[in-house]
Amino acid sequence: MAAPADVKLAYLADHAAFLREDVGPKFVRVIREAAIASFAARGFPTLKDEDWKYTNVSSLARQTFRRSGRVTGVSRESLAPFALPEAIELVFVNGHLEPSLGSRHPVLEGIEVGSLMAAADEEPEEVQKQLGKHASFAQHPFVALNTAFWHDGAYLHVPANEVLERPLHLLFLSAPGGEPTVSHPRNLLVLEPQSQATVIETYAGIGEDPSFTNAVTEVVVGEGAHLERYKVQRETERAHHLGTTQYVQGRDAQITDHSVSFGGALVRSDVNAAFAAQGGSLTLNGLFSAGGGQFVDNHTKIDHAHPHGTSAELYKGILDGRARGVFHGNVLVRAGAAKTNARQTNRNILLSTEARMDSIPGLEIHHNDVKCTHGSSIGRVDEQAVFYLRSRGIDEVTAKSLLVFAFTSELLAAMKVTAVRDRVARLLMERLPNAEGIREVQ
Repeated sequence: MAAPADVKLAYLADHAAFLREDVGPKFVRVIREAAIASFAARGFPTLKDEDWKYTNVSSLARQTFRRSGRVTGVSRESLAPFALPEAIELVFVNGHLEPSLGSRHPVLEGIEVGSLMAAADEEPEEVQKQLGKHASFAQHPFVALNTAFWHDGAYLHVPANEVLERPLHLLFLSAPGGEPTVSHPRNLLVLEPQSQATVIETYAGIGEDPSFTNAVTEVVVGEGAHLERYKVQRETERAHHLGTTQYVQGRDAQITDHSVSFGGALVRSDVNAAFAAQGGSLTLNGLFSAGGGQFVDNHTKIDHAHPHGTSAELYKGILDGRARGVFHGNVLVRAGAAKTNARQTNRNILLSTEARMDSIPGLEIHHNDVKCTHGSSIGRVDEQAVFYLRSRGIDEVTAKSLLVFAFTSELLAAMKVTAVRDRVARLLMERLPNAEGIREVQ
């Protein structure tokens, strides 16, 4: 393992080489240079940083991950466990768009779906309005790294009053490259006023090589627009995943976000949302299951800066083995945000005596005319409920698994895309003891 200072220098040297390549139009280069300067000044976060006091990233700060070139040999057949054939699908392998692996479903004329780098080249004025304007890298070193190094990602632009009829599936695959590799996917989703879309991001992995995915998604949802977004993280046990999502929503916009995490050795997911005008609703649903020595950290920040906004947040965690989970939520209600209605809930089940969960829900309120609540619970499977099921002839292992599966039911029921809901349910069931027994009882 190298020292963090040496790894930082390696990133700086790699960035200098990166800038000598063809890395997009001038405005992208300007953003890249500002971002790497920010990372150079700050370096990797430590446990002394307030936002990172529960997230130990020393495994990232002491290992050099290399940018990967294109990987050959990934076939449509190998994507079958992750693909959603009914969706409009873009496939990225180690951060590189692979058009031949995506779907051929048509989209309505005027709706743009494709490569972010291509969009930056072909319509720089439109991309420049939004890219890097919302997910700030000044206080987040991994957003800075992404902004400095992103090679490609997805671009969605839905014009006013239009509807993306099919879900858009963005599949990001980490594939073996013979050494620890890193990818920095960058996505920009823009919904103009009164438009609608459903977007699914899947992060998956094949092979046994260590990998690092450092993803950033900026989302702008205009006045009266509707967005339903899913993020499913199911990378390998040797994967590191850091993801940041930044929402900006206009007047009366509606956003529903489902965040699901099953894979990875070290996972941190930041979901930040800003109410940029009055009205509107935001729903953040989160579900994670961790076992072995996995670490999963969910950070959320909701900024109610205008009146009459509504936010509802429900995150649930299931921890087994020596796994550790973190939920750190913050709802900020600013002085001008009268009639805000905000609800934040975090619930967790520990399935072993060695599992650990830190839950830190938070409200910061600067106006009296609001309705805000928060709550948190950490516990074990209800023994009385286990006894009841056993009295009905169900063995103890299956009874506990049934109760854990039921614990997730309201989050699964909220998923409107049937293919995603069924896949998440199956992945969850496979992580529970006696999955076959659960299916028989159901």
